[in-house]
Amino acid sequence: MLAGTQVAKRRDMRRVVVFVTVLSILLTIALAMRIRAQETASNGPAGGSGIIEGEAVDHASRLSGRITRVAVEDGATVALGDLLVELDCAEPNARLAEATARLAAAEAQLEGARAQIEIARRARGAASSAARAGVASASVAETGAAAAARESERAAGMGEYVSAQRRDALADSATSAALAREAAVSSSRASRANASVAAAQILLAEANARAAEESVGAVRALRDLVAVSVSECEVHAAHAGIVETIYFEAGEVVAPGATLVRVVDLSSVTATFYLPNAELGAVSSGSTATVTADAFAGRTFEATVLTISTEAEFTPRTIQTRSDRDRLVYPVEVRIPNPEGLLRPGMPVEVAIGASAAGGER
Repeated sequence: MLAGTQVAKRRDMRRVVVFVTVLSILLTIALAMRIRAQETASNGPAGGSGIIEGEAVDHASRLSGRITRVAVEDGATVALGDLLVELDCAEPNARLAEATARLAAAEAQLEGARAQIEIARRARGAASSAARAGVASASVAETGAAAAARESERAAGMGEYVSAQRRDALADSATSAALAREAAVSSSRASRANASVAAAQILLAEANARAAEESVGAVRALRDLVAVSVSECEVHAAHAGIVETIYFEAGEVVAPGATLVRVVDLSSVTATFYLPNAELGAVSSGSTATVTADAFAGRTFEATVLTISTEAEFTPRTIQTRSDRDRLVYPVEVRIPNPEGLLRPGMPVEVAIGASAAGGER
């Protein structure tokens, strides 16, 4: 009985020894594989893991209003200028119609003021001509009156050598000539006064025209401002991309500046990875890089280094690098052309600085 117990104990001891030996071998193999992987990684190109990010643009309206239509759906592809959201535009349209009517009235007033300037200029021309004619008539009348007066005086001085009838006739003629001279002088003065009034009317018409022009400018500016408000009733895509988020539905009332739709531009995306200090010398702004994604096995994407942070930071816990997590690293951002839109925001990728893309599908 004792001998059987000892045999069982020895058998158990052999099993323990075998188990410990196998476990030691497995741990040794795992440690060797880990060390080899670390050596392989340390000898490979600089790089790390990152997450794809697209350029997101939030589209908003400067108006407050009720949404009448949402023209896109989540995940839809939109082109530059495509309609995204339409707001109720009854009030802005009414204000635009009013401003347009006021502008037409102001322009009509301006045309009337310009016509008054032309009329005043013609009136001044006619008055100036009349004034010149009046001056000439006054001069002729002055000359005739002077001649008639001299003739009457000369006849009066000749006494009985000139008949009384002749002297009376010459005196009457001198009186008539003097009256004609006074009338001509008065007419000349009136013509000059009319010319001055016509000149003043031109100045007044020009002032009215300037005021009308300013009124037209003010009303046109108001009309253009209202037109901008009307244009804000329709929100269009600022660039091509994918509709990521729609924040409101038709029928909801939004406040000015509220984000309505977010569109992500996928034509060119970015990824940020974290590079240890020891590998920082391998990268510079403008360096080329190769990006791979699990979703596209065997395919590589070319990238270019955009920025390298000037300050180190602790590695984020969601990012894997070749170095221990407690080491300081530098964020590096790369830009990846994405004309086919294959790389999507949130997709994890591996970035290798200067790595060859041989063997991968470009």
